[in-house]
Amino acid sequence: MGIIVEDGEMVGAPDGGWGWIVLLGCFVVTGFSYAFPKAISVYFKELMKDFDCGYSDTAWISSIILAMLYGSGPIASIMVNKFGCRRVMLVGGLLASGGMIIASFTTNIIQLYLTAGVITGLGLALNFQPSLIMLGSYFDKRRPLANGLAAAGSPVFLSALSPLGQLLLNRYGWRGGFLITGGLLLNCCTCGAVMRPLKCKERKVIACSQELKEMLPPEAGQENIVCENNNDKKPSKKKLLDFSVLADLGLIIYIIAKFIVVLGLFVPTILLVNYAKDQGVPDQDAAFLLSIIGFVDIFARPTCGVVAGLKWIRPKMPYFFSLALLFNGLTDVCSATSTDYKGLVIFCVFFGLSYGMVGALQFEVLMGIVGKSGFSSALGLVLLVEAVAVLIGPPSAGYLVDKYKNYELIFYMAGGELITAGIFLALASFFFIRRKKHKDRQQKHHGDVPINIKT
Repeated sequence: MGIIVEDGEMVGAPDGGWGWIVLLGCFVVTGFSYAFPKAISVYFKELMKDFDCGYSDTAWISSIILAMLYGSGPIASIMVNKFGCRRVMLVGGLLASGGMIIASFTTNIIQLYLTAGVITGLGLALNFQPSLIMLGSYFDKRRPLANGLAAAGSPVFLSALSPLGQLLLNRYGWRGGFLITGGLLLNCCTCGAVMRPLKCKERKVIACSQELKEMLPPEAGQENIVCENNNDKKPSKKKLLDFSVLADLGLIIYIIAKFIVVLGLFVPTILLVNYAKDQGVPDQDAAFLLSIIGFVDIFARPTCGVVAGLKWIRPKMPYFFSLALLFNGLTDVCSATSTDYKGLVIFCVFFGLSYGMVGALQFEVLMGIVGKSGFSSALGLVLLVEAVAVLIGPPSAGYLVDKYKNYELIFYMAGGELITAGIFLALASFFFIRRKKHKDRQQKHHGDVPINIKT
């Protein structure tokens, strides 16, 4: 990615320098955004006692945070266009922190939904996407490395936040834990403060925004930005979401599969700690189970990324992704009857591996379907659909536990959804790809027919 100035000279991304500080900020923001909705589950047991509610009621907290994170993309994009990344992130950090601080004074579960769920979730969304925009502006040649390091924030923070949350719960109760967590989330403001916008080299008269004009989707590349040399010419406006990408059958298949995936993907991590505690596992050991998933995930993602880059794997990426989904689903199903701590640890190791594979492959598959030009709009639509799914999956699993008092059901449910998604994606991709190849052969055949033109 570069910036074209008036005389056509390309001002490239630094690929280092202050960009490493930006990368560090993105690492922290990514960690809070993806790990926090899962790590907060260590408080659920105490919340159920204080507010006299069930598993499904507390599961809504994580679901709302994730839904806000996924569904607030267009809002974040509009705010970045108007105010710039740094200001938006500062406001987002205050919202994320303020939501948890206010949540520590709540008196019922509905207030928790509004504070810890909506306000904190929106704050994290206003930090996450602008941070990736700035990361894309600072890195070009090293962008894959930068995105990989930033994405590592999720498993690293999951490994740390879960035992920390249990420690705070034991010492200060859930209200004190929420209050301290709110203070920790103020670090998002620090991350926003270091997001120094790049400036174009001046030539004669250059009108160029210091901020990127488009939201960079998670783990995606950034397109070039053209700086116009016109005082009276305004930058061309682009659609936030281009619905024409839905004409691609491959994208429709992917969206359906991802909706099914998200119904079950987050269920085990959100309810795992409660499950372990109900089986008699000590609180600190139960919280450490999420850390195990995080540790394995740290190594699974880059390893899977390297394997996916092999020349004989990359053309078959949808099938590799389907294999990851089947692996994750079978892990859930095969571990449904695990009740002792050793069995849960084994489950966490295999779940972390399969979860890391899914996380490493999902956006690469989407990029292969729609290409770079349609990636931004396609990902925006996918995230909006996932926001709906994440509001259905975990609360539904909690409802099953409340009604039948049986945790095995949620593992079978989550695993069945992942297996269904994997089989559907593999079969649909096979027939879609075969149909597309047949169509391409026909077009090539017709293109080879000589055309005689009389003169």
